[in-house]
Amino acid sequence: MTTNDTVFPDMLRSMFASALSHMYQSEVPQYGTLLKLVSDINHQTNQKLQHRIEVERHGAIRLGTAAELATIRRLFSVMGMYPVGYYDLAVAGLPVHATCFRPLIEESLAHNPFRVFTSLLRLELIQDKSLRSKATEILNSRTIFTPRCMELIEEYESNQRCFTSTVAEEFIKEAVETFRWHKTSTVDITTYKELQALHPLIADVVCFKGPHINHLTPRVIDIQAAQSSMVLYGLQPKETIEGPPARNCPVLLRQTSFIALNEAIAFSNGKETGGSHRARFGEIEQRGMALTPKGRQLYDDLIAKWRRDTAIFKPSADPMVMHELLVETFREFPDDLETLWAEGLAYFIYRPAAGVSIKGDVHDIKSLVKSGAVELQPITYEDFLPVSAAGIFHSNLGQEDGDDQVAAADQGSFEKALGGKIHNEFELYEEMQENSILNCVGDRGRV
Repeated sequence: MTTNDTVFPDMLRSMFASALSHMYQSEVPQYGTLLKLVSDINHQTNQKLQHRIEVERHGAIRLGTAAELATIRRLFSVMGMYPVGYYDLAVAGLPVHATCFRPLIEESLAHNPFRVFTSLLRLELIQDKSLRSKATEILNSRTIFTPRCMELIEEYESNQRCFTSTVAEEFIKEAVETFRWHKTSTVDITTYKELQALHPLIADVVCFKGPHINHLTPRVIDIQAAQSSMVLYGLQPKETIEGPPARNCPVLLRQTSFIALNEAIAFSNGKETGGSHRARFGEIEQRGMALTPKGRQLYDDLIAKWRRDTAIFKPSADPMVMHELLVETFREFPDDLETLWAEGLAYFIYRPAAGVSIKGDVHDIKSLVKSGAVELQPITYEDFLPVSAAGIFHSNLGQEDGDDQVAAADQGSFEKALGGKIHNEFELYEEMQENSILNCVGDRGRV
């Protein structure tokens, strides 16, 4: 919002998401095709789209040092985005852990739910001590934020935590520079290939000037239609959609992507050739409802069961057979709103039905829902699935199977690097649900 030429975080976030989208489209022309595909499907599916679905994006970046993570926290805070959830991707063979920077409250999410999945390289997982030391030295020598960007962050933090429109535009211009693609590696080809041999993701993080945005993901209403349409739009899709199967009541998150660009790399001396980069791609997501801890446990149990059942399959197995087994496994997960609500599997916003005034005698919220006086609206899942993230990462880095490197989750060290605590996503959804109940019945009723 703006008042008297004052730009507050929600508007800054919208400005930044728009500027990033324009920049990324100039770098990855197929991204523009992806946006058209998604927009076409959304309008065919629903002629009265919510504003947030049309503008909704998530991005992803990978950082190399604690200092970079701490500063990106400050930069995103200017735009009303805060760390939510801890994601340990080392269990999938990826040497990173991550959080999601996003808005926290319903009003800000409705204005623009832009979110950035932000990974931090776990240098301690590089077992070759010489290469670990070299990677650390390379990362410590780079600066990924412009001097003016740092000045503006400090100005924001020391003043009234807002900008004038002129300063806001300057801030967006400077902030976008952090996410720009630079095709020239900061290292020689030998170092690049040594780090790439350890893991393509390590080379992607260490060997470039900054944490180039590697995808911007629009939200689609029907991801199955998007998957089927990609070829018609000249895109090469993944074979399968990551996440739960199609349902009457979608839950959590489903994602698909087209194959990453294979981009040639220039090297710092200007003479060497032969390197390539394959980490930037196009992704589409379909968001469902947020699950409670009970619902998430059921989801995780079913995914684990499916993985056990498919462990005997060969890598060359028909993806459709795998998918059919996933559909069969998920028949155990209720697929109607009434049961999801009654069994406490998902979060909901409670709103008085049209024309209903709730007053007079004390009523419990369950009775009001059953009588039709209060209606339920599923709360959208605003976060990410570690398994889906890992699947997308592997397929676009050219590694369908992770290496054997598995390490314990380490949220404590991540938060130390971050310089603050990570918000618990379940607590945020619970708070949204509780606030909606209070708006309906005040202190008179609870679930």
